[in-house]
Amino acid sequence: MVLHDFPPRFPDAPNGDASESAPADRVYVQRFNVPFEYPVRFTSGVFEAGNPALHEVISRLERGRRHRVFCVVDSGVSDAWPDLSASIEGYFRSHADKLELLGPLEIVPGGERAKHTPGLVDSLYRRCQELGVDRQSFFVIVGGGAVLDVAGYVAATTHRGVRTIRIPTTVLGQNDSGIGVKNGFNAFGTKNYIGTFAPPFAVINDGDFISTLSDRDAIAGMAEAIKVALVRDAAFFSWLEAHAEDLARRQADAMDFMIRRGAELHMTHITECGDPFERGSARPLDFGHWVAHKLETVSEHRLRHGEAVAVGMAVDSRYSVEAGLLEEAGLARICAVIDRIGLPLWDDALSSTNDAGQRVILDGLEEFREHLGGRLTVTLLRGIGHSIEVHEMDENRILSALRWLEARWS
Repeated sequence: MVLHDFPPRFPDAPNGDASESAPADRVYVQRFNVPFEYPVRFTSGVFEAGNPALHEVISRLERGRRHRVFCVVDSGVSDAWPDLSASIEGYFRSHADKLELLGPLEIVPGGERAKHTPGLVDSLYRRCQELGVDRQSFFVIVGGGAVLDVAGYVAATTHRGVRTIRIPTTVLGQNDSGIGVKNGFNAFGTKNYIGTFAPPFAVINDGDFISTLSDRDAIAGMAEAIKVALVRDAAFFSWLEAHAEDLARRQADAMDFMIRRGAELHMTHITECGDPFERGSARPLDFGHWVAHKLETVSEHRLRHGEAVAVGMAVDSRYSVEAGLLEEAGLARICAVIDRIGLPLWDDALSSTNDAGQRVILDGLEEFREHLGGRLTVTLLRGIGHSIEVHEMDENRILSALRWLEARWS
């Protein structure tokens, strides 16, 4: 703590004696650092009795005690894995000396429904209270990014923060959202309007969950790997080019490397960016997202998040060409990879107009500015693996980019 004295001096005080004047103003500056650290562990068969991953990450700081756990499961995952509930309950029985499962599993709606379901957050709070979840308990959340976000928000705000173990079950969750520090849900027609920054206690990526995803969901999650390659790692983008068809076919080794490298790059960004809780306005990992967030809304969530991000990357990549930042050859490579993996480069919702005849997608810029805290910052490309931030977007160039994409990919 630092103490600053600001004693006011009065000319008529004897010898300038501050004791004869008003009491000194004092400012106490409280300063402390809180280090954050959490493991991201890759495994398979996380709920098999012989797999130590879950009980080891929960007990990593406090061994020798029995930890209480509240478990939330994505309904889409439980539907795809009919034996999942029995496997989770069996795991806790097998490790009853280390773990206590608080009540039956809480099954919640999966996908974007999780962020729109009225009363879901309140129902989870109520369940936590009924089960006696306390600050020393753990949330274990099994599911896609939306469920991780909503249940993570409840964990972060119950008793001012309950420790969370995330077990992402989608490509998007394992290589991007599940390993980050954000939680939240949609409100007032705005994506992630309510939320927190709360690092997890640990993340466990189980590759087995990827096998039951539909082709569409698996491919949609690859958009975030393309995104992080474009803004941070040209070599990884070249690898994606070389393995685009393998990824489109969901070849196991290619999928495994793509998820691991994408996760590594996202973790590196969180560690090195100097702004993990996004107090500023620079968010390079939001490349393509000003379009994506609005496009999800305009399409009434017909598009998966990753599909909207792919379209958003295409718009901002073409805009980068229009602005003289990116060469045409770079744009051609980007479009080719997005297309070969099986992601869209255009959606007809981009053509939607309001009563004044203006494209609704343009409203996404103002909404993104509010999302960033008042100052617009958009990431563009000056080369593959090299990004640049701008604080203004020219409407005519955006429209030109949209026309270019529509002519080639609609």
